[in-house]
Amino acid sequence: MSSQTSAPVASSPKAVVAALATASFLQWTGAAAVLPLLPLFLKDRGSSEGLIGAVMAAYFVGAFVAQYLAGRLSDRIGHRTVLLVGLVGYAVASFGFLLDVSGPGYLVLRGLQGAFAGGAQVAMLALVARSVRADLRGRAFAAVYGGELAGVAIGPILGTLVGLRNMAELFVVSSLGALLAGVPVLLARLRPTGAAEAADAAAARLDWTGRRGRVLVGVLVAAVVGGVLTGVYDATWTLLLDHRGAVEWQIGLSWTLWAIPFVVVTPLAGWLADHRDRRVLVIGAIGSSIVFAVIYPFISSLPWLIGLGALESVGVAMAMPAAQSLLAEAAPDAGAGRAMGLFASIQTAAIAASAAVSGGLFAIAPWVPFVAVAVVSALLTASLPVVWRGVQGRVSRPVAAGPDDVTADRRPVAVLADERLAG
Repeated sequence: MSSQTSAPVASSPKAVVAALATASFLQWTGAAAVLPLLPLFLKDRGSSEGLIGAVMAAYFVGAFVAQYLAGRLSDRIGHRTVLLVGLVGYAVASFGFLLDVSGPGYLVLRGLQGAFAGGAQVAMLALVARSVRADLRGRAFAAVYGGELAGVAIGPILGTLVGLRNMAELFVVSSLGALLAGVPVLLARLRPTGAAEAADAAAARLDWTGRRGRVLVGVLVAAVVGGVLTGVYDATWTLLLDHRGAVEWQIGLSWTLWAIPFVVVTPLAGWLADHRDRRVLVIGAIGSSIVFAVIYPFISSLPWLIGLGALESVGVAMAMPAAQSLLAEAAPDAGAGRAMGLFASIQTAAIAASAAVSGGLFAIAPWVPFVAVAVVSALLTASLPVVWRGVQGRVSRPVAAGPDDVTADRRPVAVLADERLAG
C-alpha cells in the first residue's frame, strides 16, 4: 500500500477527535430532545398504540439495514463523505415530521432517521480507527461516545422544557443539531479516506482466521450481549419504574442520571483501554451489567433503583472503548468502515430483537425479561475467555527504531503519545 493510501485523515489526531466528539454531541442533543415526547406526539396525531410501537422500532430497522452498507460504502468513497451525508439526511428526515403526513409516513420518516443516523455513527467510528494511532484509540473512542452520551443527557431536559405543545420547535432543533454537527467536521479539514483503496477490494476484507479472526468474533459476541442488555432497558426500564410508582420527572431523571456518570467516566475508560488488558475490561464491564440486570426487578425502593442505574453506567462505560479498540486493531485500514458497520448492525439487531421480546415477557412478570436477558448474556459472555485465548489484550506499543532508521523519533513513547494526541 502506498504512503498516500495509508496517510492519516488529518495532520492532528486531536482535531479529528474533537470534531467528531462535538459532532456527536450536537446531533444527539437534538435527537434526544425529541425522543421522550415522540410517542405522545404520534398519539395526538391519531396513531394507534401498535403504529406508535412500529414507528419507534422503525428507527432500529433503518439503522440495521444501513449500518453495514454505510460501512462498506465509506471504505470506497470516504468516511467523511458518508458522515456528512448521514447528518444532512437525518436533518431532512427530522424536518419531515413538520409535515402533516399519515401514520405510515411517520413510519418512513423514522426509518430514514435511523438509517442516516446509523450511517453517520459508523463513519465516525471508522474515522477514529483510521486517524488515531493504536495506543491512543481507546481515549479517542471514549471521547466520541462521551459526546454522544452528553447529548443524550441534555437532550431530554431540553425537550421537557420546550414541551409537547411545541413539538414543531423540537423537530427544528433536532434538524439543526444534525446540520450543526457537520460544521466541526468541515472545519477540521479532514481528508477523505476510503476512496484511495477502492480499487483494491482485497485490502478491505476482514480476516476471520487466526488471532485476528478470534478478536473479531469475540468483539461481535460482545456487541450482541451489549445489544441484548440495551434492548431490555429500552423496552422495560420505564415500565419497571412505573411499576414501582415513579412519576414522569423521576423516570426522566433516571435516564439522565444514567448518562451523566457515563460521560464523566469515559476519559478513564479510554485511558484504561490504552493501558490495560482490553479483554478484561470488556468481560468485566459486561459481567457487572449482567449482575445489575438480575437484581433490578427485585428492588422495591425507587431511589435505590435510580441510584443503582447511575452506578451501573460506570461499568458500562468501560466496555465500549476497549471493544472498539480491539476491533480497530483487528480490521485492516481499508476495511475500517466495514468492521465498524458490522459491529453496529449486529448490535442494533440485538437491541431490536431484545426490545421486541422483553415487552411481552414483562407482561408475564416484571422480573422475567431481566433474568432471561441476564441468562442469555451470561452464556454468551462465558465464551469470550475461550474465543480470546492467546489474543493480545494490551495495545501493541510502537517498536523502538533501530540504529539504521534515521527517520524515527527516539523520544519516549509516553511523550510521543501525549504530543500526538495534543496535535
